[in-house]
Amino acid sequence: MANATNEDIFKQFKEHSVAEFFKKNRQMLGFSGKVRSMTIIIHEFVTNSLDAAEEAGILPEIFVQIEVLDKEGDHYRITVKDNGPGIPKTHLGKALGQMLAGTKFHRYVQQRGQQGIGAAACTMFSYLTTGQKTRAVSCHKGKKLTADISLDFKTNRPIVEEVSEEDTTESGLMVVAEYKDVRYERSDYGVYEYLRRTALANPHTSITLVEPNTEKSVFPRSVEMNPKRPTEIKPHPLGISTHDLLEFAKHNSEYKKLSLFLINTFSRFSSGKVDELRAILPGFNFDKNPSDLEWHEAEQLVKAFAGVKWIAPATDSLVPIGKDQVELSFKNIFNPELVIITERPPKVYRGGIPFMVEAGIAYGGGLINAQKKGDVMRFANRVPLLFDSSGCAITNMIKSIDWKRYDVRAFEEEPIAVLVNVVSVHVPYTSAGKQAISSEEDLEIEIKNAVMEAARSIQRYLSGKRKASDLANKKKLVSRYVSQLSGDLSSLSGEKREKIEKTLRYIIETKYSSEMGVDDEEAKDIKAAEKAKKEEAESEGDSDE
Repeated sequence: MANATNEDIFKQFKEHSVAEFFKKNRQMLGFSGKVRSMTIIIHEFVTNSLDAAEEAGILPEIFVQIEVLDKEGDHYRITVKDNGPGIPKTHLGKALGQMLAGTKFHRYVQQRGQQGIGAAACTMFSYLTTGQKTRAVSCHKGKKLTADISLDFKTNRPIVEEVSEEDTTESGLMVVAEYKDVRYERSDYGVYEYLRRTALANPHTSITLVEPNTEKSVFPRSVEMNPKRPTEIKPHPLGISTHDLLEFAKHNSEYKKLSLFLINTFSRFSSGKVDELRAILPGFNFDKNPSDLEWHEAEQLVKAFAGVKWIAPATDSLVPIGKDQVELSFKNIFNPELVIITERPPKVYRGGIPFMVEAGIAYGGGLINAQKKGDVMRFANRVPLLFDSSGCAITNMIKSIDWKRYDVRAFEEEPIAVLVNVVSVHVPYTSAGKQAISSEEDLEIEIKNAVMEAARSIQRYLSGKRKASDLANKKKLVSRYVSQLSGDLSSLSGEKREKIEKTLRYIIETKYSSEMGVDDEEAKDIKAAEKAKKEEAESEGDSDE
C-alpha cells in the first residue's frame, strides 16, 4: 500500500470497518513508530488550523501542549489550540470524527491537506489506544461549543456528545486528546523540529510549544500579513485519471448532458473541444447523463483527451512562500552569513497539473554550530516533510547534484541548509501519509534546476571567500619577513630602515588589496600610506634644496 490512491482507500472502506482499515493501513496513513505517530498527530491538527485561519483572513496563532501522564512515558495528553474561525456545530462531528467526510482530494486549490483523512484518524487513534474520547471546544460566530467526539467503527459515523454551549467573544478551535503508543523526544523527527520548520515556511504564523518537561518555546511571527490566498481552479483534462473523471461525474448534480458537464467542470473545455472528441470517438454518446458514465467509457474519454491540443492550465493560482519571507525566516532561525533564494516559474506535470518550485540555501553563520550539517529541509505547500526522505524526489534530486562543482566539498559536513518547497494544487505524495513526494519527471527536473540555480550563487561566494582567505594567508606569510628584509636592505643600501619597511608594507598592501578587493578599512590604510609617502618625498625634496 506504499503508493495507495484514493480509489484503493474507498475500496477498502467498503470491505472493512473503519477501525480495521486504520489498523491494516496505519503505516500508509503515517502512524508508524511512536515518535513519528506523535509528530503526525501534531501535523494533522496544525495544518488544519493554518488552513482555517488563512481562509478566514486571520493571522494564525497556534498553541501546542504535550503532557506526559505516566511514569513510563507512553501515555500523553495533546492539546492544540488556534485562533481561527472555529467549526460550526453542524460540521464538528464530520471534521473530527468521520474518515474522508471532508475530503479535499477533488478541490483544485493549493492547500496543505489533500486526502481529508488526518483529523478523524487522530480521533480514531486516540480512541483505539486509550479508549478516551476527543474533547473539542469550538468558538464559532459567538457560540462556544464543548463536545466529546468518537467514531462508530462499523458505519464510519461520528458520535458527538455535547457537553455545553454558551455565548463567547472568542474564536478558534481547541482539541484535547489522549494517546498511547506514542513518544515525545527532541530529534530530527520530533514535534519541536516539525514546529520549527513550520515556522520557517510560515513566517506569518506565531507558534507556542509547551513540552512534557514544561519547557516553553515560542516561534514568533516575522511577517504581519497573511500570504495571498490561492484561487480555486478547474481541473485540466490532461491532469485527471479515469477514476477522477468518474468521481466528478458521480458528484455532478447540475448538468444532465455529458457534453455540458465536461465544458463546465474542466478548464480549457469548450463546445469546439467536444466536437474534436466526437471526431476521435465516433458513436460515443455525449448526450448521456454524466452519472450514468461507466468505467470503460471514462477510460475512453481520458485516452481521447490526450489526442486533443489543449491550452496549458492556469498557473496564477499558485502561492509560494516568497523570496523575502524565506530569507527573513532563514535569518531568524539560523542567522547564516549568506542566504540565496530562487523561485522557478510555474510549470505543469502530467500535462495538466500546475506546480512551481522554490529553493533556498543558507550557509555559515549559526549553521557552523548546528548539530546537523548538510541539512535538507523538504516542504510541500509550506508543510514540513520530516519522514520517508529516502523515497522523496526532493532528497533524491539534492543528492544527485555534484556539490563539489559548487565549492561545497563535502555536503554532509558543511554548514549548509537547503530548503525546497513544492507548490501545487495536487502534490503527488507517495502515500496517504503525505511525507514524501513521488518521482514525477517534470517535477524532479524543476527541483534540481532550482537548487542548482541557488548553488551557483553559493559557489561564487565560496570561491571568492576561499580566494580571499588564501591571499590573506599569503599576505600574512610575506609580512612576517618585512622587518628582517628592511634591516638587511638598510645595511646594504644605507637607506633608513623605517623608510624601506614603510615602502615594503605599502607594496604588499597595494598588491594584495587589488587582488582581494578591499573593504573600507583597507582602502583607508592604503590612502594613508600613499599620503605618507607623498609627504615624505616632499620633505626629502625640501632638505635637498
